Order: sequence, then structure tokens, then C-alpha cells
Amino acid sequence: MAVLASYIILGGAYLIVIPLLLMFYFKARWFKTGSWERVFICFAAFFFFPGLLLLSPFLNFRPELRKL
Repeated sequence: MAVLASYIILGGAYLIVIPLLLMFYFKARWFKTGSWERVFICFAAFFFFPGLLLLSPFLNFRPELRKL
């Protein structure tokens, strides 16, 4: 039972918690990063790609439309 609980906790962290934190970090820092931070962001996006793919349909970080 402990093994099953640890798999659920680690899977939830890998697929939901860490990618959710990364998406908000990407939003906050994307246009202000230096070169090494950009390398870290690209590595994190590659490493947590399954979780980012699961969350991306539910999050919309596009800017609001301008009123003309």
C-alpha cells in the first residue's frame, strides 16, 4: 500500500504540481531571462513535457485583445 501511495504522489508531482509551477514561472520570466536561465527553462520544458502537455489546454496565458 505504501508503494502505491508513493507512486501516486510522485506521479501527481511529475504530471500536475511541478508542470503547473513551471507554467507560471514561464509566464513570469519568459521575456526577462538571461541565456542560462533560458537553458534551464528549455530543459525543464523538455523534462516535464508530459505534464505540460496535460495542463496546456486548460491554461491560457495569451494577452487580452486590444480595444480599437
